[in-house]
Amino acid sequence: MTDTMTNTLKHRTTDAVTVRQSSPPRTGKVRRERSRRNRPSRVVFAILLVVSLVLLFPVYWIFVTALKSPNQLASGGTLLWPAPAHFENFVHAVTDIPFLVYAANSVFLSTVSGLLTTLSSALVGYGFARLRGPGKNVLFGVLIAMMMMPGIITLIPTYLLFARVGLVGTYWPWVLWGAAAAPYLIFLYRQFFAGLPKELEEAAVLDGCSQVRIFWQIFLPLSKPVLVTAFVMSFAGVWGDFISPMLLLDNSNTTLAVALTNGYVNEKGFPLNNLIAAGAILYVVPLVLIFVFIQRRYVQGLSATGNK
Repeated sequence: MTDTMTNTLKHRTTDAVTVRQSSPPRTGKVRRERSRRNRPSRVVFAILLVVSLVLLFPVYWIFVTALKSPNQLASGGTLLWPAPAHFENFVHAVTDIPFLVYAANSVFLSTVSGLLTTLSSALVGYGFARLRGPGKNVLFGVLIAMMMMPGIITLIPTYLLFARVGLVGTYWPWVLWGAAAAPYLIFLYRQFFAGLPKELEEAAVLDGCSQVRIFWQIFLPLSKPVLVTAFVMSFAGVWGDFISPMLLLDNSNTTLAVALTNGYVNEKGFPLNNLIAAGAILYVVPLVLIFVFIQRRYVQGLSATGNK
């Protein structure tokens, strides 16, 4: 009996050793299969890495330019990192021109225009999505066609119109542009409002709500992601605009975008490219901070309108 149990244990031990010895080839085969499956993802990752480096190189180059002295720029050499690095260029970029004054002008103009554009576009988008009327589809087709028209086409006629009514040199053109809404934002709101259930509107009508109240108290609060997206897009559009302030504003009330190109010059009138680069970096910081803090709402707004 004892011999039988001993032989059984030996056979089981031999089988276990055999299984263990045969498992490494199977594990190696699984590893090769996984490596073969992951090979396309590694290629895609390498391509994305190269593209990212190409796209980030201008950012790196403008930062390096901002740290150079005029003599280092004049030497024409390619420096991966200037030695010494002149971080005081950022201080000169703020102090050599009324940087904060121009920045306040840009913030005020962008905020006012952004708020007006966001609300007016929401109102027009609500009308296209929920109201009925003759010629609504034709007007919406005209709106889509306006989205394809570059704004530079109407800039000169707009300037002549504002000059004739005496609005050049003031902020009123941006107020009027904001009150007139933006075609692309109208399209975003229309897509979002069209996807909301009709029961919300019908219940509000039964409670005696007017269309204005339905829009203001029901539909507008539900569109917070689109509101954030519309405001960020309109704010960034005015903040980064150069041609319109250049044509319509004076040096006393112009924006930071215009001041950066005209303000940093030496005693002979030549541009100081290192200070221009430093000012440009400071110029984009507010937009980067805004996007960092509200990027989730921004993405939700775009995805919400795209799924309707």
